[in-house]
Amino acid sequence: MLTFETEPGAAVELTAWDTILWGVLPYVMVVVLVGGLIWRYRYDQFGWTTRSSQLYESRLLRIASPLFHFGLLAVIAGHFFGLVIPMAWTQAVGMSQDLYHFNALFVGGIAGVGTLGGILLLIYRRRTTGPVFMATTKNDKAMYVVLTAAIVFGLWTTLASVFEGEHGHNYRETVAPWFRSLFVFQPDIAAMAAAPFSFHLHTLVGMALFVIWPFTRLVHAFTAPLHYLFRPYIVYRSRDRDQARGRVPTRRKEGASAGRTTGTAARRGWSAVGTRDKDTRNR
Repeated sequence: MLTFETEPGAAVELTAWDTILWGVLPYVMVVVLVGGLIWRYRYDQFGWTTRSSQLYESRLLRIASPLFHFGLLAVIAGHFFGLVIPMAWTQAVGMSQDLYHFNALFVGGIAGVGTLGGILLLIYRRRTTGPVFMATTKNDKAMYVVLTAAIVFGLWTTLASVFEGEHGHNYRETVAPWFRSLFVFQPDIAAMAAAPFSFHLHTLVGMALFVIWPFTRLVHAFTAPLHYLFRPYIVYRSRDRDQARGRVPTRRKEGASAGRTTGTAARRGWSAVGTRDKDTRNR
């Protein structure tokens, strides 16, 4: 067991579990996340989709989906601002800790409640709409459990800070330094170990979410549909010039020999474009 001082007069005893959870597990999570994305892209590109269920039900989806996605974007922005930007930087531009704390609680609380409301509506819709529920896999159910847990525990840490007031834990002195230290491969295990249990739980559930991310429908978040801007038009049917000009083929007269027609030869209103039928080529 190792002992480190994070603040004057405050000692933190580090155990082997602290080393594993805050020094090893984050890198394991990154390896699984990146490796899973590469594997999914190489061997399951057709499964790289949200498996949209809008066709089955759209009334609730029009409310729940924007509420969840926009709320989640705000949550991600808040995490980036709180974990990546050091406290000294915000103080240098004149933002006091009290002002930062108020903004984080106000904006973070609204974003957290909106995200939670959106995911609960999506779950309700999936459970009560027959075709949507039938299309739900065990993989989807596990994903919803972990995703909801991450949102709930994150909102819990935010609300706990509200009720604790001035005595609340300042995660910018513990969780944030640990998070930044991971990128230089010198994890500040002692800083994370000094954080309360609620932050530990939220962090562990968040890492579990990223571990399963590549293997669920959440993988679509890593896809930017830029190719839609440059893809060619899709031709579903083509018409010959006569049909385009309004000339209608005449029917075959009675008694005419097989294969002979009067007027323009009858043709289909559509034909294959670009390739011939496989069976035709093999004859």
